[in-house]
Amino acid sequence: MVVMCAYAQFVLVVTTDDLPGYVVRAVLGEVVGSTARSQNAFHEGVKSLQGGMNPRASEHLARWREEAVKQMADAARERGANAVIGMRFDHRMISDYWGEICAYGTAVVAVPRQPSADDGELPGWHERQSMGAGT
Repeated sequence: MVVMCAYAQFVLVVTTDDLPGYVVRAVLGEVVGSTARSQNAFHEGVKSLQGGMNPRASEHLARWREEAVKQMADAARERGANAVIGMRFDHRMISDYWGEICAYGTAVVAVPRQPSADDGELPGWHERQSMGAGT
């Protein structure tokens, strides 16, 4: 996942502990993003007034997770990172009325690995990767 941060800068966010094709040059530490939500299912739009699940509930939950990831990516960018590795989600009850969705990971500075003759990479691999061409 590539997350657009403040000032139109991008941070690569992955759940893996490494970045294939990249070398981690610096580990900048843990970064966290969170969003707190009311446990009032009607207020948050998770339940319908008839008591059943709102058909848009999954959209709300996905948006809340995206908010937490964006906050985490913004925190990484503020530290000078261009990637977050090992991203995970967590949640907890703050009180009887509030819950928190949290995204966390390790902020890193990563640079594209220079292919060697032993890798079997084709000439121009680095240029295709920097232009966003597929792997």
